[in-house]
Amino acid sequence: MDSEHWRAVVTAAQAGDRRALDELVAGWLPLVYNIVGRALNGHADVDDVVQETMLRAVGNLGSLRDPDSFRSWLVAIAMRQIRDRARRKTPDRLEEAPASDFADLTVLRLQLEGQRREVAEAVRWLDDEDRQLLSLWWLEVAGELTRRELAAAVGITRQHAAVRVQRMKERLETSRGIVRALDGACPELREVTGRWDGRPDSVWRKRLARHIRGCGYCGGTRETVVPAERLLVGIALVPLPVGFTLSLAFGGKTAAAATSAGWSAKLLGALTKPAVAMTAGATIVAGGAYVVTQPPDAPPPRAAIAPTATATSEPPRTSAPAAPTPRSSPSATKKTDPYGTVVDAVDRAPDADTPPAALPRRPESGITSTGGPKAVMQHRGDRVTLTGRGYVLVRWQISPASRPGALVMPSWTGLKGRLFHVASGGSRRMDDPLPGAPNGYATGMGGPGIGYAVLPPGTQQMWQNEYFYLDGTVTLTQNERGCDYGLIVFPTDRDAVVEDIGQGPPQGAIRYGLVRDTGTDSAPVPQYVTRETPADPATVTQRSRV
Repeated sequence: MDSEHWRAVVTAAQAGDRRALDELVAGWLPLVYNIVGRALNGHADVDDVVQETMLRAVGNLGSLRDPDSFRSWLVAIAMRQIRDRARRKTPDRLEEAPASDFADLTVLRLQLEGQRREVAEAVRWLDDEDRQLLSLWWLEVAGELTRRELAAAVGITRQHAAVRVQRMKERLETSRGIVRALDGACPELREVTGRWDGRPDSVWRKRLARHIRGCGYCGGTRETVVPAERLLVGIALVPLPVGFTLSLAFGGKTAAAATSAGWSAKLLGALTKPAVAMTAGATIVAGGAYVVTQPPDAPPPRAAIAPTATATSEPPRTSAPAAPTPRSSPSATKKTDPYGTVVDAVDRAPDADTPPAALPRRPESGITSTGGPKAVMQHRGDRVTLTGRGYVLVRWQISPASRPGALVMPSWTGLKGRLFHVASGGSRRMDDPLPGAPNGYATGMGGPGIGYAVLPPGTQQMWQNEYFYLDGTVTLTQNERGCDYGLIVFPTDRDAVVEDIGQGPPQGAIRYGLVRDTGTDSAPVPQYVTRETPADPATVTQRSRV
């Protein structure tokens, strides 16, 4: 996340800016939810601990001296609440089962397959202390936390943190072996587990580990075991569940009591003003109740299931708040009028027999590319800068057979001029069925045999070929972090676009292409585009009005 942006947001929230406070809560709530959810493995207390964490963070925001340390400060608060909850547990609550197993939630919501699924399920076998540490280490490996922040949150030195993490990883690897063995068909293991009640704990972890060490069947690896840290790189945060509610209404305190507890007058005023502000799918309302909702035009929530060839034509939305909108840098003094239409809604694929509309004609003088006539971008950080006036083709190649999971979209940065999303082609959308479904695929997004590529909520389903019109200059960056994918970028022309999108079902294609261009400034612009040049292009938010 952009540290300069968040420093400004924290400072504004400390000064009583209600919108900044709204943005702060919306932006960091998913991180807190993931830390607490994984540490408590989805226990019924997760919501209470998350709420208490955010309540304390908001209530003590004025005491934070360095806005740059907000993230580590917030994570430390979360860990203190987790430990306090553990100390408050009474004997009659020790045996409570999780209200919603976070391992299952992680697998389902992030569509994890293979060894990634194995790691998520192995978490059940860890002790509370290891699970708390894993909740931070998981996010460190995924790029959401630093080792310094991990150590500070646990309250130990970085050297001690390295030792603790190494020991936890060893127990995690043992637990992964148990998950693999239980998925197998060892007859001796069935005898060993005959008296097991099916609930993971440390006693059975040791018993099963002893069996695996002495069993040729369970101990033999039938595939290369990838280290957990390599599997976790780039895994997205688990989205907040639909209907998740966070109340910041002082935790039942009166305004006077809240003031005596250290709430600043400006902050109290911001929380108690009878107003409603919408940001990133979250609402802060009168009395300080903060409710995460679905956007007004969102479809009814659906169960988190693996997509199929028939279920992926319109990806489900979740209630996870979108990343906060980046703000213009202080040096940006020139204001540019917004143009283009908002396309941040999932569109339906046209019928296979629906020819495209006529593509408006725009002036062309040609596009130059730093990647040459054919730029191939297969790794995170690969980029190409395009300059000129004309059309650009971005061809998608998704490879869940190599690595399935959450797909981090490419982004357009440093835009000078105007950029439009004008057409989609290539004879199919990436979620169209593949003839013959080769090598475990069902669609271009993957299949049950290899796993699926999963788009961020609300992201447009891309087609094999996506066409854009540029009048100016812009940089396109490949942000691969979860699912493996590649992009091929070609400067092209209008005639080639028309020929591609006109390739329809009579020629054996899945469907005709789709024209998005209106020929005017009301034409849609790409998602994930900004005029700024962030240090990490993967932080560009999903917005379509520049």
